[in-house]
This record gives sequence, structure tokens and C-alpha cells, in this order.
Amino acid sequence: MKTILTLIAVSLFSFGTFAQDVAEIIRKADEKFRGESSRGQTTMIIERPNWSREISMKTWSLGNDYSLIYITAPAKEKGQVFLKRENEMWNWVPTIERMIKIPPSMMMQSWMGSDFTNDDLVRESSLEKDYNHKLLGEENIDSYECYKIELIPKPDAPVVWGKILMWISKDEFHWLRGEYYDEDENLVNIEILSEIKTMDDREMPTRMEMIPADKEGHKTVLIFDEIEFNVDLDESFFSQQNMRRIR
Repeated sequence: MKTILTLIAVSLFSFGTFAQDVAEIIRKADEKFRGESSRGQTTMIIERPNWSREISMKTWSLGNDYSLIYITAPAKEKGQVFLKRENEMWNWVPTIERMIKIPPSMMMQSWMGSDFTNDDLVRESSLEKDYNHKLLGEENIDSYECYKIELIPKPDAPVVWGKILMWISKDEFHWLRGEYYDEDENLVNIEILSEIKTMDDREMPTRMEMIPADKEGHKTVLIFDEIEFNVDLDESFFSQQNMRRIR
């Protein structure tokens, strides 16, 4: 009897420990794109059956709570700025000289007409803190052995997805695939990450494709052209005043 109880205690301890490890795997994969702080240049290509358009931008981030995006092209959108500061998101539109607050109810809406949502770009929610995690198994993606992980939102968490599946490589912690489901567990978007390169001090996927599950011929590609990590930034940089000045 004592042996059985010991085995049960060890099993429970191991389960709790691995649950923490799954959260750590997600944190490491997400952190590859952020660092403690970052500065970079990114290209977004929106593809549709009969046309495509390209958006260029500069990006800055500080931890999970602060990010700023400045549109550099095309000319029509140049100068627009998006700011995330803790739990708030703002958009500066220079053509009308107006500061627009983006409410939580709009986080699921398309960002700049792309297949990414507002939440995808500034990540208001936290993959590590706002979801419960479960290891579903292991699968091979592009010759990488990957953990397949299910994320279910915690009660009252400020999230836009009903469920997320993630595939993260076991040794390198490369985030290689994501599937996003609505509250009824219908598949909405498929995310494919590829073209792993050395960017500053780390290897990471540099091409991110977001593909709607029910819209044939629709796709948005996000390419990390340049990125520096752990740069000198502080919270004061991420202000509404700086949104008007940034270039």
C-alpha cells in the first residue's frame, strides 16, 4: 500500500512539474521573437486571388507589455503608428491628425486589411499566462521533432481565441506551426513559420504565413528583414507623444 501511494505521489509531482515545463517551452518559443527588448524592420505581404499589396514597417518592443509599430510604406499608410502600452492599444493616423483608441472588442479584427488580427501583431494576451497548456504528443515538421501543445484559455482571460494548437521544436524551441480556433472550436487560421536564420544573437523563423482556413487564395506573409534584441529602450519610449514624433 505504501508503495502504491508513493507511486501516485511521484506521478502527481511529475505531472505538475511537466505542466510547468510546457509553459516554459511556450515562453521560450515566444521569447525568440521578443527578447527583453527589440528593434527591427518587417515586411508584410497581403495576398488575395486577384491582387497583392506590401506594407513595410519599423517595430520596437519592450517585454510583453510595450510595443510600437511605425508604417514606412506604402505612401498612403506611411506615418501610421500603432502602440500597445500594457492593456491599451492606440493608433495614430497622421492624415487626419487623430489618435484612436482600439478597444478590446476590436482585438479580433483584421490589422491593416491583413489576415493577422490586432492581437496577433501586438499580442495583448499572453500565451504563457492566459492559457492552460496540455502536451498532446510529438510530431515531425520540416525535419524538426516538435512538441504538439494545446492551449485553452483560462476563465475570464482577455483572449480572442477559443483554442490554440502550437508545434514547437524540441531542441531549438522554434515555433513552427500554429492553429487558431474560435469558441466553437472551428478552425479559423493556420500559421506556418519557416526560413530559420540567425538574427542578431539567435536562430529563429524569419517568415510567418497566416492562412485563413475558409478563404481559398487568401494569405498574409510576415517577413522579419532585420531585428536587434536587448536594445536600450525604456517605457517612456512607448508613449502617445512619441507616436507623433517617431520616424
